[in-house]
Amino acid sequence: HDIGHGPFSHAMEHSIVEGVSHEFISLQFMQELNERFNGSLTEAISIFTGNHEKKFLNQLVSSQLDMDRLDYLKRDSFYTGVAEGNTNAERLITMLNVVNGSLVIEEKGIYSVEKFLMARRFMYWQVYLHKTAVVAERLLISILKRARFLIEKGETLNSSTPLHYFLTHHIDINNFNGDTLIKFAKLDDIDILAALKEWQYSNDFVLSSLCAMIINRKLLHIKVKKEPISETKFLMQLNKVKAEYNITDEEASYFVFKGELRNKAYDRQHQTINILRKNGKITDVAKLSDHLNLNALSKTVTKYYMCYPKEGV
Repeated sequence: HDIGHGPFSHAMEHSIVEGVSHEFISLQFMQELNERFNGSLTEAISIFTGNHEKKFLNQLVSSQLDMDRLDYLKRDSFYTGVAEGNTNAERLITMLNVVNGSLVIEEKGIYSVEKFLMARRFMYWQVYLHKTAVVAERLLISILKRARFLIEKGETLNSSTPLHYFLTHHIDINNFNGDTLIKFAKLDDIDILAALKEWQYSNDFVLSSLCAMIINRKLLHIKVKKEPISETKFLMQLNKVKAEYNITDEEASYFVFKGELRNKAYDRQHQTINILRKNGKITDVAKLSDHLNLNALSKTVTKYYMCYPKEGV
């Protein structure tokens, strides 16, 4: 499922390639392997693309309660030490059943489903959308954007051969071919980290400063609010950075920026988690649950953030 992830996961989907999702790249890898292994992955590909005749197999790979989510919540909870994200994946799996070709959870597993959804909410706010993670990822995206900008201007930046290819070529959904796939497969975290260590000594103030922030773990300050950041406060920080470092609006935008964080633990519009009741009826878990927060979890919670330098770049 995640074989198409590049270095540092989702950050690469917005920097070295443009508008090319990791799911798309995963499919390219699977199709390439399928040719080499004489069609052995044909059925797996039909499941991955959601086209398998057995609907429940598609749901096991991609749904509101799929194996991917059970896996990453348990694993990430363990490695980050965020205990609230731990789920009883084994019990949920034993409670799975199939009715009319679709995946359901037996009624006695409803509390495990509730805990799973709450765990997902906790993990997004405390890990995946944690303010430090948000800043670091935005900085990484900005670094690669700046590097590409400088190279297009004719400047030379040292980097590994695979990374250099993606920095010097515009890769999108239309020209991501077999040769691109081979080059993408050679990229890993080391390519990016080595580039950051080298570029922190660049003559470009923006690039060197951003790289130093990540290398030295001195990230930008971030404020997260329930209401949108006012334009007045944003411009005040932007102008302050411009004046202090004598840089342009465009250069200052690398250090002062804002955005939104969205969290929706249960997307009832996309696909529901259905409970198989003892009387044989099938009901959406949000309707059956006595957990008052479950309906709230199906609503999108939006927070707003602004990033800017702490004391000095």
